[in-house]
Parts: sequence; C-alpha cells; structure tokens
Amino acid sequence: MDRRRFVRLVGGAGAGLTLAVWLDGCAGSDPVPTEGAFAPNAWLELTPDGTVTVLVDRAEMGQGVSTSLPMLVAEELDADWSRVRFRFAPAHPAYANPLIGAQVTGGSTSIRAAWEPLRQAGATARAMLISAAAAGWGVDPAGCVTADGVVSHPASGRSAGYGELASKAATLPVPDAVPLKEPGAFRLIGQSPPRLDVPDKTTGRAEFGLDAGPRDALVAVVARCPVFGGRLDRFDPAPALAVAGVIAVERIESGVAIVAEHTWAALRGREALEVSWSEGAGASLSDERLRQEREARLLESGRVLRSLGDPDGVTGATTVEATYQLPYLAHATMEPINCTASVDESGVTVWVPTQFQSAAWYFAGGGARGVAAKAAGVGADRARVVSTMLGGGFGRRFELDAVREAVQISKAVGRPVRLVWTREDDVRHDFYRPAATHRLIGALDESGTPVLWRHHVVAQSVLRRFLPGAIPDWTLRLALGDRGPGSDVMEGAGEMPYAIRNLAIGFSEVEAPVPVGYWRSVGHSHTAFAVECFVDELAAAAGKDPVRFRLDLLNAAPRHRRVLEAVAARAGWDQPTAAGRFRGVAVHESFGSIVGQVAELSVEEGKIRVHRVWCAIDCGRVVHPDTVVAQMEGGIVFGLTAALYGEITIEGGRVKQSNFHDYRVLRIDETPAIEVAIVPSEHAPGGVGEPGTPPIAPAVANALFRATGVRPRSLPLRV
Repeated sequence: MDRRRFVRLVGGAGAGLTLAVWLDGCAGSDPVPTEGAFAPNAWLELTPDGTVTVLVDRAEMGQGVSTSLPMLVAEELDADWSRVRFRFAPAHPAYANPLIGAQVTGGSTSIRAAWEPLRQAGATARAMLISAAAAGWGVDPAGCVTADGVVSHPASGRSAGYGELASKAATLPVPDAVPLKEPGAFRLIGQSPPRLDVPDKTTGRAEFGLDAGPRDALVAVVARCPVFGGRLDRFDPAPALAVAGVIAVERIESGVAIVAEHTWAALRGREALEVSWSEGAGASLSDERLRQEREARLLESGRVLRSLGDPDGVTGATTVEATYQLPYLAHATMEPINCTASVDESGVTVWVPTQFQSAAWYFAGGGARGVAAKAAGVGADRARVVSTMLGGGFGRRFELDAVREAVQISKAVGRPVRLVWTREDDVRHDFYRPAATHRLIGALDESGTPVLWRHHVVAQSVLRRFLPGAIPDWTLRLALGDRGPGSDVMEGAGEMPYAIRNLAIGFSEVEAPVPVGYWRSVGHSHTAFAVECFVDELAAAAGKDPVRFRLDLLNAAPRHRRVLEAVAARAGWDQPTAAGRFRGVAVHESFGSIVGQVAELSVEEGKIRVHRVWCAIDCGRVVHPDTVVAQMEGGIVFGLTAALYGEITIEGGRVKQSNFHDYRVLRIDETPAIEVAIVPSEHAPGGVGEPGTPPIAPAVANALFRATGVRPRSLPLRV
C-alpha cells in the first residue's frame, strides 16, 4: 500500500468503510489503527446504513466549512447528499493545515488546503466501492457507474447502495492513485445544497463553547490588570469569599480567579474582591503618544519590501502626498471568550471554541492542546481538546489565553471549571488589530499617468509574536521567503497590482505594550484602505474617472480588470446617481481572491449613511455559491462597522471602550442593501472568509470624498 496521502481501509463484517489516520497518543480521539504513515486531513466513514460521515478538521464559525468540506468528499464519492453528516476532528498534528503548518482555521485557507486531499479521499472510497460491487457481481469494474450513493452496472441491470457494499469494500486493498473528476463532471461542487449545520443551529442543538463540558462545572471569572503590562500587587480574597455562591479565589498567571457555583455569584465576587495592581510604565500610555511614535518612524527608510525602476530619481509634473491613520480595533465576536477545563489524574480536557487546536511545540505553544498540557503539567498525549461551534472568530479565537486560564483554575480547585469572559473583559483585554500609519507619495506625468509610487507603513507586527528566537533564520526564510518576520505589516501593499514604472514599498515595525493579534484580513484590513484611497487621490489629481484610471493600470492584471469591470457594470457606474447620492470604488486582492466593491452613500445631518454596496469576487473555483455570497455580505458588514465606528482608544494605559454602547457595531437598520456577483473563474479556489472586508472602507471613503469634497485619511470616517 502506497501511503502518501491516504488512509487505510479498516474494519470487518458490519464495520463499514473507514478512511482513517492513526492519531497516536491522542487522548479521547478514538483512533483507528493503520499501517504505514499517512497525513490525510479528515476521516471518511461509510457505515452499513449508508451514512457518510466526514470528520471536519477546521473550526465552524459560520463560514460554512461543515458543509463545504464534506461537499468535496461527497462530490468525488458520488454520495447521496441527504446521507452526508459531519463531526469535528480531534486536536492532533495529523490534521495540520498544510498551508499554515498547524491545525488552524485562518487565512481563508480551508477550501484551498482541502481542495485536492478531500476530493482524493472521496475518489478513493468510490473506487473501492466499485471494486467491491464488481467483485460480487463478477463484472468488469470499468462497466460500473455511481450516482447518489449507488453503484450500478447498466449492462446487467444490477445495483447496490453504498451501505450494502461498505463491509465488502473494507476487505479490499486501497488503490495507490485514483483520478479526480474534471470540473465539467461536477454534480455537487458549484451548487448550493442545504448546509449541514443549519438544522442544529435552528433548533438549538448546536453546541457552542458555553454549552459544552461537564454540567456540574463551576463558573469562573478573572480580575485582570486594566493597564497594559501591569501586574498583580496584592489582593484580599475575604470579601469575595463572603459572597454567597463563591467557592474559591485563586491567583493565576493573568490575575485573580473567582470561582463560584454560577455566573452571577462569580461576577459579584469579582466586584467585591479587594485587589491592587502595579501598573508600571504602561500607565503613561495613550493612543496619541503611539500615533506620534509611528509618525516619527515615517522619516526613516525602513525595510524595502519591493522596489522597481528608479523611485529616488524620477520626477513628475504633479506630486501627491498623503498620510493615512488607522486605529486599533477589537474583534467583538458575538460569543464572548470562554473555555471549560477539567484537570484530573488522567490528564486534561478542554471544551473550547477555538481556531487553533494543535501545532508543533514552537508554534504558539503547540496550539490549544499544547497550551492545555503545559498549564496542567502533563504531556501532550494526556491533553484532549473538544472543539465546538464558534460564535464568531475573526482571528480572536486563534488566541489561547482563555485555555491557559481555564486549565490553571481547574488545576487549582481540583474540579471542572467553565471560564466566562464578559463583553467588557473581551473589549479591554483583546489582542487588537494593530494601529497603522501609512505615508504615500505619487507622481503623475503631463498626461496624468502615474510614474512614481512610494509607500511606507509603520505598525506593530502580529507575526513577530509567533516567531520565537528558537526558530533558526534559515527556517524563517524557508517559510516566509524574502518577506521575512514583520512582513504582515505590509501584506496587500507589497502586492499592489497597478503597473507603475517606479515604486518603492517598505515598512517599519514598532514595538508597543498593546497586545496585537490577527483580525479579519490582517494587514489587508489597513493596507487596502491606504492603497485604494491613494489611487483615488491620484485619479482626482489626474482629472480622470476612478474606474477608468484603475483599468488603465491593470492591463497586466486581467483578473483584477474583470472584477472591476463586473462590479462597475453591476453598480451602473457610468450612470448618474440619484440626487444626494455619491459612489466610491475599490478593488483588492487577498487570500487568493480578488474583490471589487462600489459603495453608494449620502450625508444626512452630518451622518454618513451607506445605502447600497455592489460587490464582485473572483475566488477561483466555487464550491458552495451561497456561502460565497454570505461571506461577502458578512465581510462587508464587518468592514463597514470598522469603517464607520471601529476605534479602540487608550488613555492611562487603559482601553477606554467597554461594550457595544461605546464600541459600536453596525445596526440592522444601518445595513445597506448588498448585491454580490461571483465572477466565473477556472483558477484554483481562493479564500472567501476575509477578502470581502478590505475593500469596503476605501470604497466608502472614496464616496465620502465625492459627497463632501474633503479627502478622508483616517478611520473611523467622520464628517
């Protein structure tokens, strides 16, 4: 058996067909032993009743992987979709995302990573079922066909359901290589069958973080220092312990945990706790000071990421300069952060809504599994992670702070503990989207054609947090190429598609005590704003239409051109708008997909009102079109929230915002009508979870310029 990608067929009479991977030492994973070494991304199980179960190795946070990943298997298997089910994979390095190197859901990689491996898993199972049927009928397998979970032999009129064949197929050898379907033969991919997660979410059976774990778990909250970089000085547990229902008060790494019989008692106990903090140097921190520090760094040359032509020597008839400011942003997931942990003599189990189940030791402490094991003081083979549905992720649930806290508390009290963060905890102790300052200089020749583009970004790097000194330089170069550590600061700017002969694109990293993390679309969330706003500024300086100006610079980027043309046509760009309405445009590539957007707004009594957004996306081959549309809609609402309201401000080392009353999100009555067009494409699949977010802020900003005549250069947008 050649054992490159797949899984070995195991089982006996009545056991069915299982394409599996042996998860050595994975506590509680119920592994199926195999021979040889394999690295598939999912278990495929076909039971005698005809049910096909796909083990989904990515987190389901509304983006539809619990449907789209099984669709890849079901397509090549020719399964009956009504018999397809899913369950979540355990935490184990065998399920590492090949595009990231860890069991992570992020970077809009789920379909891109699974596109070939899961289809091959389905194709392999289909070939084995055909072989089982042909052997039983004494016919040539080449004469058999499959459809909707049935193998048929038209010449003899025989047929059998997959469930009938499962046990026989389990005794056959696994083929080394099975051809995949050509796209023209797809029956399921490209369609929008009912999502597999919707029934349980509709009825309330779906399990999210707070639903999971032992029912007798105690509830804990944590008092944390409100100042970045501060630490615990002293505390008196007596007042908290005097609150009815409070059972224990424990010091942990991040602060003081109050453990109680229920949430209300835990919260009242935290209010009663007498605690003092050593605030340290962070007490003088403010966002204004941090902005000034970033602006000072603009004067340096920084690290050059991309250079072309002679950017230092070229001059033009017209020069345009602009500085753009973008604030820190919180994630504000609908489901606040939580984790349930149980530490006992057998090891540690955590029930957690996480984007990061497992990884090698050097990658952020080994993911949730590694962090739980370390906090409990046990080996990774005695750590189990039970993944649940996520009520929003956006990068926040890549972080493992709640896992560490929950395990430390459970270990301290010797009982299962459900750790709950309030909204205020989350807003004030997030890992924020970095604030960024951009400086751009452009020059136009006499015809209005850009001849110079200089772009310098100053921001904190998220990637830097996850690259400890233990990783050799050669490893970083191998993984990141010439981009290197810190290059996430510039992503989306370094790949700027416009054809300008002379350009210099670079960045400077800054350090600050403000914790930063991955936020939906990461660096693209701020680079797209600067790039697309500045292109609009150049178009205005040239006296040219913003769409035509862009198209003239995209002759070497045909996919970008098609997307821009598609969204402009959908929006009726060349047609006049209604009185008091103004439009802006932006197009941006991220995570393997290109998205163009046109926003139409008005300014009413000093308030910006976005009425319509048109969106076009080229994301390559599409698995589930309705999911693509839904993710564009969600990404637009998420990005529009940030564009109009998003801002974390810091004073005295503290985050000033606390909840949705002062960290606003877009309301239903403020949400524009959104129209999404999928541009047909034969390219490999791109991502869709994040690419809808970056273009919306610049599209709205460019429309606002047309409405007011004033060029907005900072977010959130204000009139």
